[in-house]
Amino acid sequence: MKSGVYGRHGQVGQIGTTIPSTLSLSESQIEQAALAWLESLGYAILHGPDIAPGETAAERQSYQEAILPQRLRDALVRLNPAIPAEAIENAFRKVSRADSPSLVQNNRAFHRMLTDGVDVEYHADGRVVHDKARLVDFDNPYNNDWLAVNQFTVVEGQHNRRPDVVLFLNGLPVSVIELKNPTDETATIWTAFNQLLTYKQEIPALFVFNEVLVVSDGLEARIGSLTANREWFLPWRTIEGEELAPASLPQLEVLIKGVFERHRFLRFLRHFIVFEEEMGGVLVKKLAGYHQFHAVNVAVEETVRALGHEPEVSGVAEEQGTYRAGPPAGAPARKPGDKRIGVVWHTQGSGKSLTMAFYAGCVVMHPAMENPTLVVITDRNDLDDQLFGTFSRCHELLRQKPVQARDRAHLRELLQVAAGGVVFTTVQKFFPDVGATLCGCPEKGQTQRPAPTLSDRRNIVVIADEAHRSQYDFIDGFARHMRDALPNASFIGFTGTPIELTDKNTRAVFGDYISIYDIQRAVLDGATVPIYYESRLARLELEEPRSLIWTRNLKNSPKARKSSARRSSRRSGRPWKLWWGRRSASG
Repeated sequence: MKSGVYGRHGQVGQIGTTIPSTLSLSESQIEQAALAWLESLGYAILHGPDIAPGETAAERQSYQEAILPQRLRDALVRLNPAIPAEAIENAFRKVSRADSPSLVQNNRAFHRMLTDGVDVEYHADGRVVHDKARLVDFDNPYNNDWLAVNQFTVVEGQHNRRPDVVLFLNGLPVSVIELKNPTDETATIWTAFNQLLTYKQEIPALFVFNEVLVVSDGLEARIGSLTANREWFLPWRTIEGEELAPASLPQLEVLIKGVFERHRFLRFLRHFIVFEEEMGGVLVKKLAGYHQFHAVNVAVEETVRALGHEPEVSGVAEEQGTYRAGPPAGAPARKPGDKRIGVVWHTQGSGKSLTMAFYAGCVVMHPAMENPTLVVITDRNDLDDQLFGTFSRCHELLRQKPVQARDRAHLRELLQVAAGGVVFTTVQKFFPDVGATLCGCPEKGQTQRPAPTLSDRRNIVVIADEAHRSQYDFIDGFARHMRDALPNASFIGFTGTPIELTDKNTRAVFGDYISIYDIQRAVLDGATVPIYYESRLARLELEEPRSLIWTRNLKNSPKARKSSARRSSRRSGRPWKLWWGRRSASG
């Protein structure tokens, strides 16, 4: 069946029905189109009133329940066959109970249980066993229960609310989609956003389990987190990630198929959601944008290839700004084991630091990497501190806390480990030893030794920030010493500005681009603000009295007197001589 779209003249829907043009499109028809696209992705579809409390097919006992209890219990039993029934019930109670008065804190606790499992303990063979009960099978999407419900009513206190579409994963409401009628001039995409704000205030129990929020008016569609304001509800421009979706496809279809395809959605839930504490201790939940999500997935595949495997990736550059995830079209095949991962060029302001953190979290968890060590390098102390701060706030994503090298001796200590670790350092700390010391530059008469090998492991990844900068000097400078110290490490570069065409050194170390997200594309997506340049001529004026003083001083300067003497000598025809520092015409 042809992919379902709706446009100005109407198109064939996913399940064979004709979806009207936007001139006559109702909110209900948009809702049915969304459900049809979800059904095509493998979601079961149910109508909320049909499974409401009191109905024959009821899936909960009261409207106050936001989860579907039996589906969650079934998933816990299915995914944790070795855990006793009593511990399973304990895990169910932990998930369904909110311990904090703060919605965001409860959401953070739930997200941790969703990705890492629920802590349980039970007795076995005369001892206490501490274990994790899985809520989701991240490796096998088909081992999970996927359900989309429209018009799902939730009652809390005096408030009775009915979101348009709720997506359930193993009985847990992980996403809410709010829709508005495009033909209603007073109902826009931001009307749907404001509706979600109302839901969060009046029925917070539903949002304890929320991972993704979606708003759409049938023409536009945006995705955001529980704490995101309007600025951070952003479009999702691609489905598979290799190229931007055609403009003829509705944004809602692109978003649903691009995000909620089951394999992609599981990766998104596990690796691309992070909580950060900002200034004043405010907890903020952040989601990856489409450019971050696909860039990281390609970078992880290229990392595995650089260690000796061969993934398949591709990419396409677009006309309205460039977005690409994958090596350039027509580029020569990259050899497995070449230790060159590539360069990620994402323009400044598009979340490059967070992209690096998402990448680090994925690499750390990848089974082929076998618990790698990540070395994050910059060329300035202030950048090192800034990036270290970002990673420290995202330590739950990394499953460990990063460490910042204090000096050369500490760096050597951190890198001489058998596995694991996220190490931050400046490239200057790789300077080789002088004699028996670990610091300073060679003194007169001393020979600079090559940098000692700190580790010959292959599962070390060096992540360079602003990798194109000449300060790194990969041929003869500090970075050469880093290469000597970590001879089998693989290298990936992140940059906010493009690599110059004549810059062969950066490509020799990192390889070519594996993802591009330029400023034009970022501005069109709303990920960063446009930059405007205004030509101005600065008008400079001097106060009149001061200008006269400067003119008089210039006339009396030695240089002015010398020029005057020369002119006078030429007019009189007499020679001129220097007398006590002054040249004068001889009489």
